[in-house]
Amino acid sequence: MRPLTRSRPRPQGRPRRRSSPPATGPVTRRWWGGSPLRAPGSRTLGARTLGARTLGARLLGAGAVGLVLAVTSAACAGPSAGVTSIPGHPGRGARATVTHVVDGDTVELAFADGRTERARLLGIDTPETVKPDAPVECFGPEASAHVKQLLAPGTEVLLQRDTEARDRYGRLLVYAWRRSDGLFVNASLVAEGYARTLWIAPNDAHRADLSTAAADATAAGRGLWGACPPESPASAPGG
Repeated sequence: MRPLTRSRPRPQGRPRRRSSPPATGPVTRRWWGGSPLRAPGSRTLGARTLGARTLGARLLGAGAVGLVLAVTSAACAGPSAGVTSIPGHPGRGARATVTHVVDGDTVELAFADGRTERARLLGIDTPETVKPDAPVECFGPEASAHVKQLLAPGTEVLLQRDTEARDRYGRLLVYAWRRSDGLFVNASLVAEGYARTLWIAPNDAHRADLSTAAADATAAGRGLWGACPPESPASAPGG
């Protein structure tokens, strides 16, 4: 008879960790700049876990182009036909058409899916002309007239968002480029003295560009910097 033998006890210690397979899939970028993000279906990128819902909430133009700019439908992912390259700029933007200029920093837009939205240009603030119970401010009419010339109804624009998609009034928060020539509208208004810079955290993707434009306009006395007294402020944030 074969003698009975005892099985060797398993050594004590830390259990072996199974290594995860490397993340796969193409790398895309947020179309307003920033760190690369992996496409839907990938597992991780560095310390951040990205799935279709997360990526859809971050990319402008995912699914139907306006759904990511709006704060709903974050589950859609992947570029759509409404997103295209910006002339003279390394990024991409969502296509829209200007239907109406409200004032110097607010416009109404129409998207390819038939939606219309009111949008606030990020990083800038123009003197007030239409704020209820507020006087028309110095250089406000000039700023509004200039924007109506830059963005006449029917003008196609390419839009990028920042960290926040909307403000407390429900307006889209956007950087806008004119599709015909790649003019960065936000920066152009600051550079020509029609707007001051305005930063409301955490939306500051183009802070360096706009701050440089503002310094040049101030030094040259362009627009409101030469026409308005120092004590004549632009509108309060959010106007």
